[in-house]
Amino acid sequence: MSKLTAYFKDVHNELVNKTSWPTWPELTNSAIVVMVASLIIAAIIFGMDSAFDNVIDWVYKRLY
Repeated sequence: MSKLTAYFKDVHNELVNKTSWPTWPELTNSAIVVMVASLIIAAIIFGMDSAFDNVIDWVYKRLY
């Protein structure tokens, strides 16, 4: 049981004293960057999917 207690004390010490937590403005800026990047990637994938769909439709119309 003492090993378990020592483990949780070490975890607490690590989280409180050794971890650098971002400030609120840093956190919001990072979240905005992630959301914008996600939207850009989603738009690129949507464009590629639409283009591929048009190509496949064109091929099928030519063959059948």
